[in-house]
Amino acid sequence: MAFATLAGLVAAGTATGLDRWMAEHAMPLAGPPGKAPTLSESLVPLLHADWHPVGVAVAQIVTLPGQVVISFVLVLLASSKLRTPNWIAVWLLAVAVELVFRHTLTRPPIYRHGAHLVGLDMSWPSGHALRCAIVAAALAAAWPRLRLALGIWLVTAVVLLELAGFHTVTDVVGGLLLATVAVAAAVGLEGSGLLGLRRTGSGS
Repeated sequence: MAFATLAGLVAAGTATGLDRWMAEHAMPLAGPPGKAPTLSESLVPLLHADWHPVGVAVAQIVTLPGQVVISFVLVLLASSKLRTPNWIAVWLLAVAVELVFRHTLTRPPIYRHGAHLVGLDMSWPSGHALRCAIVAAALAAAWPRLRLALGIWLVTAVVLLELAGFHTVTDVVGGLLLATVAVAAAVGLEGSGLLGLRRTGSGS
């Protein structure tokens, strides 16, 4: 599986060269290096958020739907519209997998202009990329007319995660790969009726 393969490459340091190059050349909107967010900062939207420089502020707002609590509420809303618990189930499972890897996988240090980016030491996979992708897919399933807008937002969000220095490119790819598995699982569960409920309408 691509997700597991990338995890191995990141842990072994094989992908570190790419991440270091991207950190030096592809984070033009990034502010000063910061530490990894605390538990409270992860759970409370925009708690102690950085608003400077302006690129970081823009990234904070655009990626806000991928925040833990907000993303869960949005997925809950889509699930209510679809009358199925599938999206809630895969959100919970995917976030659990993300947390396991975030607390067990440590990559070699990443530097930008000589400064150690401590917050990226244990940032694989990107939870924001993961949750943004699941939110976009769930909302698109519930409201198909929003698919184009959601697609544009998702691309913008994941690009800003890199440009603003929130995550390395392998973090973002890892989050998207995990999201792909989660979305496929949600669609598969919907078709199988395994959780006891099926989607009852088009949701348009």
